[in-house]
Amino acid sequence: MPELRGKQLNYLRGLAHHRKVVVSVGAAGVSRGVVAELDEALRVHELVKVKLAGEDRGERQRCMERLCAATGAHAVQIIGHTGVLYRAGAEPVIVLPD
Repeated sequence: MPELRGKQLNYLRGLAHHRKVVVSVGAAGVSRGVVAELDEALRVHELVKVKLAGEDRGERQRCMERLCAATGAHAVQIIGHTGVLYRAGAEPVIVLPD
C-alpha cells in the first residue's frame, strides 16, 4: 500500500475532525478483539478515530503502529489520546486528492 502524501493526510485530517471515536484501546492494549473491531470499523467507514490508552506519547505511538500493522491501515494522526486511521475500502467512498 503506497504511503499517503501531505495533501492527502491534510484532507483526511479535515474529514476526521468532526467524527466520533469508534474504537477504544483499553489498559489491556491491542488485543485480538480490538483488532477485529477496528478491522470491521475500517471496512465500513474507511476513516476511524481510535481512543488510545497509555501514559506517555511513545506508548500511544507504539499502539498505533501495532493497530496499523494488524489491519493494514495508515496512521493519519495522533493528538493526545486520540488516533486516526485510514484504509481504503474495496469500493472506496473517500476519494483522496492527488
